[in-house]
Amino acid sequence: MGKVFDHITDDVQRFIRKQHLFFVATAPLAEDGHINLSPKGMDSFRLLGGNRVAYLDLTGSGNETSAHIAENGRITFMFCAFEGSPNIVRLYGTGRTILPDDPEWAALIGQFPDYLGIRQIITAEIQRVSTSCGYAIPFFDYQGERETLTKYWEAKGETAVPDYQRQNNTTSIDGLPTPLGLALDQD
Repeated sequence: MGKVFDHITDDVQRFIRKQHLFFVATAPLAEDGHINLSPKGMDSFRLLGGNRVAYLDLTGSGNETSAHIAENGRITFMFCAFEGSPNIVRLYGTGRTILPDDPEWAALIGQFPDYLGIRQIITAEIQRVSTSCGYAIPFFDYQGERETLTKYWEAKGETAVPDYQRQNNTTSIDGLPTPLGLALDQD
């Protein structure tokens, strides 16, 4: 059954590396704020050590994760086994948004594929790792990555990204500012 660790063990790292999909959850402090849960893929997750992870965040319709972690830092990642032995892994931590003008950007960006529409890198210091059985998770066959997002930005062109981000990624749905929004305001 479930186990709890204070770091990402070698077994957990091996499991994470095999997954094609992960989920990110964050929430604002406000009692009536919207909890966010986002699926992620596209070879965007990296293990940076026993207690540190990062993922490449591409420009999309909202920017909830960044707004929430700017407000309170809380972030949870979840990985599920859709093939092989049943397993669920959750990583609980404190997140941070890294933008292109951040000194840490140069050290991280080279670890990810070069996609059009890159918005930011989300890093997290992990304090708690838990596993659970995953016995009720169904089997799914991985058929490949969707190309919809990359084709969208290829068709729009890189020059369209900043305008899109200004219109859609500067605040959360609850009105919290995002680090990207604050940076774009300074431009």
